[in-house]
Amino acid sequence: MELPASEPSRPLILVTNDDGATAPGIRALAEAMLPLGDVIVVAPDKPQSGMGHAITINAPIFVHPVRDFGEIKAWACSGTPVDCVKLARDVVLHRRPDLCVSGINHGANSSINVIYSGTMSAAMEAAIEGIPAIGFSLLDYSHYADFTAASQYAARIARQVLEHGMPKGVLLNVNIPALPPEKIQGIRLCRQANAKWVEEFVERSDPRGRKYYWLTGRFENYDEGHDADETALREGYVSVVPVGFDFTAYHAMAHFQEHFAFQKAAGADATPAKSMKA
Repeated sequence: MELPASEPSRPLILVTNDDGATAPGIRALAEAMLPLGDVIVVAPDKPQSGMGHAITINAPIFVHPVRDFGEIKAWACSGTPVDCVKLARDVVLHRRPDLCVSGINHGANSSINVIYSGTMSAAMEAAIEGIPAIGFSLLDYSHYADFTAASQYAARIARQVLEHGMPKGVLLNVNIPALPPEKIQGIRLCRQANAKWVEEFVERSDPRGRKYYWLTGRFENYDEGHDADETALREGYVSVVPVGFDFTAYHAMAHFQEHFAFQKAAGADATPAKSMKA
């Protein structure tokens, strides 16, 4: 595979997504990154929304060049968004990029959506590999969405990350309201809102009378906190949520230590709460 040339003085930026290599959002993101460094695109060859952190283990993965990004070198991958990041580092780039940006997703990835999102899982895979990573999403599901404001804020936030770095084990989940640039109120650092999807399966029948089910449902937000991402977005702000991939529920450690007969690890602090803060 032909390797992309990268100037040593310029950051190497990997661009990926879950909507596929032909989605307008990834083109907008790749172009927004051009002033910041050398840009390489590795994205799925078809839409992969809702794939989460899935990886391909029972089928071959194919990668082929894409010529629709102008001067930007780009590849389409038959695998998942996470596969794209793995293939990019190990096969396409042969070195760790300085930044991975994923998106711009067509639709929100705020609150609980981060769990299901292929956009965020691609960024998370990069973060697991020690690569500073950001997932960008626009609150507009239309194929013809206007990415003007989203591109501007993506470039602004990516520049800050390149200049100041990222704490270990952290990535950023950035959501942008579907507003023109002059209507966006600014950027707000947030926490993930307490919200969820209330799901329903609609039962239907195919022409042969066989039953099948179509997933639908509604989104419910239980969190009106001023510092929650859903609140920020509703008020016209870009929400930025630092996300980690350590799923340990540290706040619950003391409860289980008190009520369950667990064997304490050698050298562990006698007080679980203190151990959690270490």
